[in-house]
Amino acid sequence: MKIASTFRAALVAIAALAGLSTSAMADSGFVTLTIYKAGWIIGGSGGSGVLNFRGRTYGLSTGGLDYGLVFGGSKTVLRGRVSNINRPSDVAGVYGAAGAGLAVGAGARAIVLTNQKGAVLELTGTQVGLMANADLSGLAITMR
Repeated sequence: MKIASTFRAALVAIAALAGLSTSAMADSGFVTLTIYKAGWIIGGSGGSGVLNFRGRTYGLSTGGLDYGLVFGGSKTVLRGRVSNINRPSDVAGVYGAAGAGLAVGAGARAIVLTNQKGAVLELTGTQVGLMANADLSGLAITMR
């Protein structure tokens, strides 16, 4: 009996270490995105950016759709960290958010988003233009 419980404890420890090593291999990088947004009830956005990951730079494209109370146009420049990625392509995917905001002239923005692969974007930046929104938004990022 004692050997069986020792063997079982060893298997649990190995499984725990295997799980830790998988998440420990996840890395982080830095992202810069420039997004142009315009709309009236239904809005759209598009832009580009770069991912700096493990000493290399990768081009990104963005696009999105907003639905709700959307009015105006703006340019937003966001910079920040992307975490929980193993390879550059993990940044690609669809990020969703619900929110509200108002920018007249220049304003500050901060957002945390997660995609279906588990990549987490923590971005801050500035928004310039006239934009009022209370909407459901989606942002798709693709590798160029």
